[in-house]
This record gives sequence, structure tokens and C-alpha cells, in this order.
Amino acid sequence: MTINQIISQFKENRPKADTTMIQLAFEFAQKAHADQKRKNGEPYIQHSLHTAFVLTQIKADLETVVAGLLHDIPEDTEYTLADIEKNFGEEVADLVEGITKLSKIKYRGIERYSESLRKMFLAMAKDLRVILIKFADRLHNLRTLESLPLEKRLRIAKETLEIYAPIAGLLGVFRLKWQLEDICFKHLYPEEYKKLEYKYEVEKKYEHNQYIQKTKNILGAKLKEAKIPFQITSRFKHLYGIYLKMQKKDRKFAEIYDVFAMRVVVPSIADCYKTLGIIHSLWRPNPSRFKDYIAVPKPNGYRALHTTVYGLESKSCEFQIRTKEMDEQAKFGIAAHWYYKAKGSVSINQPGWVKEVLKIQKDTEDTLDFIKQIKFDVFHDRIFVFTPKGDVFDLPKGSTPIDFAYYVHSDIGNQAVGAMVNDKIATLDQGLKNGDLVEIIREKKRKGPSRDWLKIVKTATARNKIKQNLRNSMLDNIKKFIPKI
Repeated sequence: MTINQIISQFKENRPKADTTMIQLAFEFAQKAHADQKRKNGEPYIQHSLHTAFVLTQIKADLETVVAGLLHDIPEDTEYTLADIEKNFGEEVADLVEGITKLSKIKYRGIERYSESLRKMFLAMAKDLRVILIKFADRLHNLRTLESLPLEKRLRIAKETLEIYAPIAGLLGVFRLKWQLEDICFKHLYPEEYKKLEYKYEVEKKYEHNQYIQKTKNILGAKLKEAKIPFQITSRFKHLYGIYLKMQKKDRKFAEIYDVFAMRVVVPSIADCYKTLGIIHSLWRPNPSRFKDYIAVPKPNGYRALHTTVYGLESKSCEFQIRTKEMDEQAKFGIAAHWYYKAKGSVSINQPGWVKEVLKIQKDTEDTLDFIKQIKFDVFHDRIFVFTPKGDVFDLPKGSTPIDFAYYVHSDIGNQAVGAMVNDKIATLDQGLKNGDLVEIIREKKRKGPSRDWLKIVKTATARNKIKQNLRNSMLDNIKKFIPKI
């Protein structure tokens, strides 16, 4: 890897950018790491270069790429954060400091990891670009795992699979998530990986490629007729994703049909819906496999139309329909925000789940309780639940009407006595599903929640609000028995 490759890739994303700082950062890092070698014998600067290159591939901004080149300097060389700030400014120094904090985390199982995990979320919440650098750093470390002892290889792979890959998914950086998962899969389950790789590459890929080309030709002709500019690509699903699906559904490889997806990129949202209509006119859709993530985006900001049809030879075929900007967002997630902000077309907002983590940190004193809550509230699957007025609330899968009530407002939670789910009476402990319409039945004279609700609720938000209300009620009762002086 060379600095010229990094600069070239960066300029491909931002043709008018001044890349002087990237060149200076490389020279500074090269001097700092001058005599250092990696475990595999290559010069240490190669790690810095590979980290920065991955960041340019996900369209990270200038400061993030510069911090990627400098990320190991405070910990591994004689130079300090103050030196970095003096030469490259406060913003870059803050990013490097965030990475330095994260690098101190060592995975020793979830109990011993818990305090360090809190620090990681704090670093992320301060500036999400810190975690992007960590992903890039981790990806290159995974690519060179062979040079490490077996025990360390397995520890790093397990940590990545359990912690970093889910966060990459939450941030929408799927391009990195899939790479992280497949490398970890190869090291943690080598036999399963080899078998699946053989079936995938040797037995099925040629057959699928022929199928894909025929489908492209048919759809492409119809889109040309409709005068919709388009780009059709296909993506084979990554091996770890297929492995999980086989485990979850107890299926053999031959029974997994959606091992690839067709991606159609068109100019506008209106064209997305027109394209959907054309696809459905060509092939019969599977109504249970349609998702409109344009009308209701995923929590990480992902937008697209997903539909699965019974295509050629009546085989299932998945289509993902997006605009160019949605496509960038799908590949690069939160990193795309900085790219489009630089182009003046989007503003950066923290994803809702990051705000939720900060809230959990603030409200939860016990560290292990914090871990349990973020594993459910953050890493768990998310669902969208609607109010009768059409407002959308993003909750963890398995949440109950009580969780929903407290997400809407504390008073609604405290006064809840029942619920209507999809216009049918439901119990307060019923698990909600994606797309449910929920109305909370309230009794305004009710003084507060039941202690039994603590056994029912799933989210930290609801649990902490119930505990707070119960504490306040207890204090009020005690005050009644204290004589006034």
C-alpha cells in the first residue's frame, strides 16, 4: 500500500479536495513508526496506510483519513497527542485520542469487558468517526491474523463478531460489517467456512451468474422502454450471513434460495416506485417479502425498496431498488453523511440508538445491567410501531405495549391499564411486531405503574421510568408518616 493510492482514492470521492494534510500526516507517521515492524515482519507504517485506505473506500472525510494515518502514534511512539494537535489541529487530535482510548480495551468475556464497553460507547457518542477508524484498524488487523498465536486470533475474532460487527450494522456500514464477519467466520469455524465456500464458489456461482445475467437483460429492456436511467448490479450474500440463515432455519445450503440480491439504482424516488411496478409486472411478487424502507427507513438511516419475486424458472429473486444517494448510504452508512455534508446535501444527526445508549448510561448505575440493556435495546432487532395518529416509534423487537407507552410519554406509561393492538384488545405483556398499530388505554386517576411491570418490560427506558416512579411514590408515603416540626 502506498500514500499515492490513498490520495488517488480520496480524490476520486472528492476531486476538488486539497490532500496536502494527508501527505503531511503520512510523512509524520512514517517518521514516528520508522524502525517499527508488525508481527508478520512488514513495516508498521503499512498498518497505518491500510487503515487510511479502508477509510477512503467508505468515503470518510479528510480529518478521519488523517486520523487513520496517525491513530497508533500516541500509544506506540515517542510522539504525543499534543504533537498531533500542534501539527494537525484539535479535531484530528480528538479523533486520535478516541481511538487511543478504544485500543486499551481487551476482550475477556462480557463481564470483564463491560466497563470498557461503556468507554467505547462514550467515545462513539462524542464523535462517531472514532468508531469508523476503529473498524478500519480492526479490518486490517483481521487480514493479518495469521501472524498471531491461535489463542489471540480466536479472542480477536470473537470480540469482533460479538461487538464490532453488530455496531457496524447499527451504523449502516455494511461494506465493512460483511468483511469483518466473513474473516471472523473463517477463523472461528474453519471447517464450516471451507465447506460453505466450496459449495458457494464451485457448485452454485456459475449457475447463479447465468440466472442473474438473463434477469438483468429482461429488466434492463423494460427500464429502457420506460426511459428510466438505471444501473443493475448483483451482490452475492456473504458467507457468514448464509451460515447464520442455515443455522437459524435448520436448512441445507441447497435450500437457501436468496444467496444473492439484484440491486437497481435509479435517479429519483419516483423512479424507484416506477421500477417496482415494472418488476411486479414482469414477475409475480411474494407479498410477505416486500419492505418499503423509503417510506419508513431503518433506524440506521437505510432506505430502499425490497421485493422478492418468483422470477425466471419460478425461482425466488430479491430486488433492492434505490437512488444513488441511498446506495451510498447503504454501503457506507454513517460515513456517507460526512460525504454528502461536504457536498452540501445532508446534515449529520446521531442515529436514535446512539442517543438511547447515552440515556441508558446516564440512567443505569450497575454495569452488568447496562450491558444487558444495550444488548437488548441496541444490538437486538428493531421494529417500527405506529400510534393511531400515524407517528412511528422505533423499538427493540419483543417490546411490549408498556415499553411503547413509556417511549411515547412517561404519563401514558404510568396511567396505562390496557392496550389495543391493530384494533384488538391486547394484554400489556404482549410482544409487539413490526408494523403494529398500538393504542394505549389510560386511566387518568391511576397513580403510577405496578411493580410487576418490571418483570414484563424489555427496554431500559421503560424500566428506569417505572423504577423512578416507584421510588418517588415510596418517598411520598414515607413523608406522610414524618411529623411536621
